[in-house]
Amino acid sequence: MSVERATLRLAGLSGADHERVPWVNHLVDAVREGVGLEHGVTLPVWDALRRGAAPDLLTLAQMASSRSVDFRIPEGKDATAAGKQSRTAVAHGIRTIDRQRAARERLVKRHGDPEQRPWIYLIVATGDIYEDIPQAQAAAREGADVIAVIRSTGQSLLDYVPEGATREGYAGTYATQENFRLMRAALDETSKEVGRYIRLTNYASGLCMPEIAALAGMERLDMMLNDSMYGILFRDINPIRTFVDQRFSRQVHARAGIIINTGEDNYLTTSDAVEAAHTVTVSQLLNEYFAKEAGLEDWQLGLGHAFEINPDLHDSFRMELAHALLARTLFPDAPLKWMPPTKHMTGDVFKGNLLDGFFNLVGALTGQGILLVGMMTEAVVTPWISDRDIALQNVRYVLNAAGGLTEDFHPPRDGFIQTRARQVLGEAIDLLQQITDEPGRAPLLEAIADGTFGEMKRPATAGKGLDGVVERADGYDNPAITLLETGATR
Repeated sequence: MSVERATLRLAGLSGADHERVPWVNHLVDAVREGVGLEHGVTLPVWDALRRGAAPDLLTLAQMASSRSVDFRIPEGKDATAAGKQSRTAVAHGIRTIDRQRAARERLVKRHGDPEQRPWIYLIVATGDIYEDIPQAQAAAREGADVIAVIRSTGQSLLDYVPEGATREGYAGTYATQENFRLMRAALDETSKEVGRYIRLTNYASGLCMPEIAALAGMERLDMMLNDSMYGILFRDINPIRTFVDQRFSRQVHARAGIIINTGEDNYLTTSDAVEAAHTVTVSQLLNEYFAKEAGLEDWQLGLGHAFEINPDLHDSFRMELAHALLARTLFPDAPLKWMPPTKHMTGDVFKGNLLDGFFNLVGALTGQGILLVGMMTEAVVTPWISDRDIALQNVRYVLNAAGGLTEDFHPPRDGFIQTRARQVLGEAIDLLQQITDEPGRAPLLEAIADGTFGEMKRPATAGKGLDGVVERADGYDNPAITLLETGATR
């Protein structure tokens, strides 16, 4: 259902009724009740427009909300004509994405990229977009290269995208098209001020993953959190819906030139970071496969991993180095996203700042692409600007003092680090082989159901959003998918 709603958004349908229910939801629901979604939403919608049911798409959606429109599945010449008109409308949204990608390239050329790698990635999310903006701009002035606006708690489980600028988020700010527009405009101003292009990140996950991806492409976001299995494992969203939605969203990201960030760090919050290290590698390989199948390139694969080993464990730092270096070696052309310690942060801000410093050092030693700034107040409070300033000082010191160590750091052959990396890789290969050898038509789905990843058992026949999964009929048509797969613009 979200793929069909995303397609309508690309065709220009936006807004919501007085109860804040989006018009795309109303229209897709009405079509589904009338004729089903097996043929897609665009054929019956543009057939209705051609028959004069309404003068435009918005009016049709408004009429459909009161069920005052009769839909049908057109055939023959009527189906051909409806298909052509829907493709023309959806192509406007695809060309908007293309223009935004070109605009990003111009601005990067004008303002420049950060001088160093990894890029410094910092989270801002107060719940109020008008409070987020000055905090994000302040962070960019203090050295942040990427601003991530995390979503309000629970938004991933909403089966609609909120409308307008929002000020009422909890532990995060709602992802809406207007919030995207406001933050992007503010960071464009700051990019000009600081002399480097500041990238903006949000979350394309949950029940509205395709829609948020489409909105991100049209509003020129630069990175999106987008994992192939996160919603399944950690939000109990139906596996089939998640795999369908992630493919469409990644096709949009590929077209938009957006870098995806995957969520392997989450595995280590529910599983032991030493014993489950190989599941991170397996997930990275799966995310790479699904991403490339959808058209993403290596430079767009911000594959995730994290510094989450218990610091009290002997040789914990050496193992963190081994795991980080393994990821870098396996994916040499990907801008890997390195995540800071969270699970073992205790509220001791001095120890926390030291742990973050060690995390930053691993990032410098192993050449990570994107470094999420760790907070010494993790698990204590939502960070203040002053907390972020201290955290950014930590990052700046390490990268300035040790940023070039990547070229010097070569662990000895058959030493602890190389041996540990080979062990993790071997366990990852064994697990992939085990999944492949399982009987049945869908071994990956069976592995997910058995709790292979993150110790979460998620069967393909259950989970949130299952009622929004529809099997395609032979005559299914979706012009957005066609345009994205062919690279066409009209």
